Amino acid sequence: MSAVHDARRIRRTVLDASYRAHVGHIGSCLSVSEILATLYRDVLQGAAPDDPSRDRFVMSKGHAALALYAALRLRGWLADGEIETFCGPRGGLGVHPEPGTAGVDFGTGSLGQGLSYATGAALAARLQGSARRAFVLASDAECNEGALWEAVMFAAHHRLSALVAIVDVNGQQALGYTKDVLDLEPLGPRFTAFGWDVVEVDGHDTVALKEALSRPASPGGAPRVVLARTIFGKGVSFMERRVAWHYLPMTAEQYAAAVAEVGGEEPSP
Repeated sequence: MSAVHDARRIRRTVLDASYRAHVGHIGSCLSVSEILATLYRDVLQGAAPDDPSRDRFVMSKGHAALALYAALRLRGWLADGEIETFCGPRGGLGVHPEPGTAGVDFGTGSLGQGLSYATGAALAARLQGSARRAFVLASDAECNEGALWEAVMFAAHHRLSALVAIVDVNGQQALGYTKDVLDLEPLGPRFTAFGWDVVEVDGHDTVALKEALSRPASPGGAPRVVLARTIFGKGVSFMERRVAWHYLPMTAEQYAAAVAEVGGEEPSP
């Protein structure tokens, strides 16, 4: 097994669960499949979801929680039956990360706030003398929010080298392309100017992701940001780079076509 294989399994779970629930946010989940597969297979440390020394993870782009649930399922922290409760009539897993779910350290959904949570988690680890790290996955659209940049300044000022931010740079948000809504490019120099260690990678290259996320902390104590350049809707051709698939659910015909592109039977952990 590999992170590449896990990413395919995450995509298939996303398609199955979103179709069953008739819920959208599919394109946002597909763009982060390799990122989450790499994190949960090769990077995040911790024997169990309640291990106090485990690395902390914040899914700041909370609308892509279904991809997180799929990764937790592969890690063995979420049962098959729990996936089937996604947006079900009797409750269960919601569109955004559900606090209290094994492996979900932070409930998110109010965009632009996740980096602040992760910054606090990294500072708490330092104060407790713990070697655990804090990772956060944010969207490029969240970089439109001032609160995110306040956290960027705070983390750099306090030299929180145990903090790793990943930005899913897929170029899209709910109502348009980020360059048209609020253009922040070039994004890397903005983080550099605030004192961060910046790495840019292909967000679908699991080898490059593993190297960027696993490298030793900066000797100077700078927090790290990995700018992961991705394709919105990656893996399903009629969803790729299409803003409409931020919200749209699938018809039966679209589901069949998407599954044919992703390939294989519904994966089991």
